[in-house]
Amino acid sequence: MIAFTYTGRPGRIVFGSGAIERLAGELDELCIRRALVLCTPEQRFLADRVRKLAGEHCADVFDRAVMHVPVETAQEGVAAALAAGADGLVAAGGGSTLGLAKAIALETSLPILAIPTTYAGSEVTPIYGMTSASEKKTGKSYRVLPRTVIYDACLTLTLPVALSATSGLNAIAHAAEGLYAQDANPVMSMFAEEGIRSLARALPRIVEQPDDIAAREAAQYGAWLCGTVLGSVGMALHHKLCHTLGGMFNLPHAETHAVMLPYSMAFNLPAAPAAHERLCKALDTQEPAAALHELGRSLHAPASLEALGLRSSDIHAAATAAMQAPYYNPRPLSYEAVHRLLACAFDGIRPDSRTFESV
Repeated sequence: MIAFTYTGRPGRIVFGSGAIERLAGELDELCIRRALVLCTPEQRFLADRVRKLAGEHCADVFDRAVMHVPVETAQEGVAAALAAGADGLVAAGGGSTLGLAKAIALETSLPILAIPTTYAGSEVTPIYGMTSASEKKTGKSYRVLPRTVIYDACLTLTLPVALSATSGLNAIAHAAEGLYAQDANPVMSMFAEEGIRSLARALPRIVEQPDDIAAREAAQYGAWLCGTVLGSVGMALHHKLCHTLGGMFNLPHAETHAVMLPYSMAFNLPAAPAAHERLCKALDTQEPAAALHELGRSLHAPASLEALGLRSSDIHAAATAAMQAPYYNPRPLSYEAVHRLLACAFDGIRPDSRTFESV
């Protein structure tokens, strides 16, 4: 028997190399006349280009987006939007910039036009997150879902190879967990499988030849699919652990996902046979967790939590925090199991379907 509930998400996708040239017209479509352009300090050059393309539609630029969206930065962004008389937001960059735009939109209900330059997928989700006192809290609101997303692979050519790799693995993590979500459905499972396949094939090509625009387009296409999964179905242990590690220890977001993904899959897939089957197809393997670990190594992504700066003494606190609030996971959780998973990720051992049999 097939039974499911699927809700299509609103939003306009403009995809293609050179699509950023359509920015002014897309702002017109949204009736945005005074946009506040958001970016990180490092991507001010992109924001300046966006400002030029937006022309009279741009009210100002706010270039103080940072990782994990500190509450204080979000408050500064809201103040900047109000001071500029903004009637919309243009988020140009990666997850930090999109996160700031969402925090501002949550408070002001301003519409967002997103121009992503990484593969994290935040641009097609209603999920937001902010960090306060070393704790990252997330939520979901359709006020923060971007109305329009412009995908222009040419803008990813300046994304360093190392960040391309970890950002792509981050996107794969969204789709992989979506395959065993409590509210999984056939539509999103198709998106997930195709997104994982597209990224797994494109990322090695980007590492080998960073200016391969076809590979960049394929990666961006996969990222859109994977991000849509993230925005449509629930996540589980993997995302809980990554949010815990990022919020408590300020570990870099994409790199943490890249390290943790093989271990989360090794732990959960034995309890999720349908997800295991789709991952096997997407990755052309019988051992998805091991294949993801090997993919990370081939992309020269960080191999362990230790490499990201976590201390072995931090594992207890992370495992304890991850067990604090109940959440869905396809396999029952215990402190001992989560501690073992984190310890394996700390050491960077090669996981497979037997790694967590005894926990």
